[in-house]
Order: sequence, then C-alpha cells, then structure tokens
Amino acid sequence: MNILGLSGSLRAGSYNTLALKAAQKLAPAGVVVEIATIGDIPMYNDDQRAQGEPAAVAALKEKVRQADGVLIATPEYNFSIPGVLKNTLDWMSRPPEPPFIGKIVGIIGASPGPVGTARVQYDLRKVMVFMDAFTVNKPEVFINHCAGKFDAQGQFTDEAGGKLIVDLLLAMQDLKRRLG
Repeated sequence: MNILGLSGSLRAGSYNTLALKAAQKLAPAGVVVEIATIGDIPMYNDDQRAQGEPAAVAALKEKVRQADGVLIATPEYNFSIPGVLKNTLDWMSRPPEPPFIGKIVGIIGASPGPVGTARVQYDLRKVMVFMDAFTVNKPEVFINHCAGKFDAQGQFTDEAGGKLIVDLLLAMQDLKRRLG
C-alpha cells in the first residue's frame, strides 16, 4: 500500500512532519509512506482555478490520485485546521477530478497541548466527509505534549504512540483490502 503523507505545518522541524517521518520508519510490511509538501500551493482563488490549475496544485492532485491512501499529520491552530492545510484541501476538492473521492485517509496530529489535536481532527473528519473520502476512524492518534516525545535528532520516542501509528497504518491497509 502506497500512502502519501501530508503535513499541516510548514515549520522547519515541525512535530507533525516528524510524526510522518516516524510513520515512514514504523510502516509495517507492505506499506510505504512518501511525504509530499504543501508549501508551494498558492492561496485558493476560483478565478485562478477557472483559468487552469497552478502546476503545484496539479502535481499534488496527481500524487494523491496515485496513492492508495493519504496520511494527514496536522497541528491544531486556534482549535481547528491550520490555514495552509485547509487551503490545500480546498484546492484538492475542486474540479477537475478531485482526487480525494473514494480515497482512504488516516489522521494523526502532534501538539504541545494536553489534548493532542483532538479538536482539529474532528474538524478535519468533517471536511473529509464532504470530500467523499473514507476516513479511518480508529485508532485515533493524538500525540500530546509532543516536545517530550521526540529526541534531539527528531526521532519519535513514544512507544505507545508508535504502536498507535502502526495500528493506524494497518487499519488503512485493512480498509483498502475491504474496499477492494
């Protein structure tokens, strides 16, 4: 199963990007996680879309289309979806050929706070419903107090969190099998 990882943070050293890198390393047999960047996606403008998708949007849509599933790792900004991620999803949801239709989606999130992105994950699931994606419901992966769960080299050190990431990847693989 080929999974495309998207981080909702553009920050160098982002804990959410590090969580995607952990997913790459923890991926079980038969699962490969590739990480794509959303930093080149311009602000959504329907006039611009009507004149033709920007190259960065078309390229990301094709990566999503080619993947068996998408793993979104997102921080929580103001109790909800970071603007850069929401903007990217707005582009992905528009014609031509929205690539999330029927796509398997897993969600993880790292946050310095105690609830570890629970609120943003709820909002993101609502967006995925509109985009007609198949979001894996369990396990939920909330990496709270994240600064203490990565070492100085950016390696994920939380054993229980690592098991949840593996379980989520396996759940994505199982959903792919069940959907055919």
